[in-house]
Amino acid sequence: MVVDHQLSRSKACKLVGLSRSAMYKPKTYWAAKDAPVVDSLNEIVAVRARWGFWKCFTRMRKDGLPWNHKRVFKVYFEMKLNMKRRTKKRFITRVRQPLGGSTKLNQVWTLDFMRDTLYDGRPFRTLNVIDEGNREALRIECWKSIPSARLVRAMNQLIEVYGPPEAIRMDNRPEMTSETFTEWAKEKGIALLFIQPGKPNQNAFVERFNRSFRDEVLDANLFNSIAEAQEAAEAWVIDYNEFRPHDSLGDKTPMEFMPRTFKTGISSFELST
Repeated sequence: MVVDHQLSRSKACKLVGLSRSAMYKPKTYWAAKDAPVVDSLNEIVAVRARWGFWKCFTRMRKDGLPWNHKRVFKVYFEMKLNMKRRTKKRFITRVRQPLGGSTKLNQVWTLDFMRDTLYDGRPFRTLNVIDEGNREALRIECWKSIPSARLVRAMNQLIEVYGPPEAIRMDNRPEMTSETFTEWAKEKGIALLFIQPGKPNQNAFVERFNRSFRDEVLDANLFNSIAEAQEAAEAWVIDYNEFRPHDSLGDKTPMEFMPRTFKTGISSFELST
């Protein structure tokens, strides 16, 4: 208006409703002025990403920084630190476990858990244990939950029948990484071969076993109780070990490929009860 219409600045300000003092006030570059606040907040949240505003502000005050909470919160809000932040998921570091295949029985056992539901919707879990030497299914235990204490009990019962394995291959579930289970393995002198997270191919034998069990038992039947599921699992284990030919074993059953020299004859169902 001053340039195009040759009006004075006082008239131009009056027409647009702007005070003359605001027009003459120098512009504040808040990005540059708040740069130290931004740097201080970034330094805190880079290490402690889950801290909220007040913890950050208290830490800044303890460090001797002079800004009041209103200014710090304005910058905190503009940086969108008040929004929920996703932190990087920390994975357990494990050594790669190559799947070489055992050459004898009780060299490596492998175990895994599965989950399914009964007809009325109640969930239950299964503990699957096989011997990599001949792919024999040593046990399928069905129960509503299988914590580490029950896992140890099941493994002790298997050792009474088959003898102890040299090593056990498994993933990183809480039951398997618990102190109860790891201390038990240490006392027994059994090596624990934890596969790398996100690498189920390092435990391929039991994964293939799980698929067969899922297709032929869990998905093929509706169970009214866990006892029914256990009974079906026991029948399938006998068929799997003694009648079902395996392509990887030259069309032989596990019992034909590498029979055991000693076996008590006690079934997994009798052990679990």
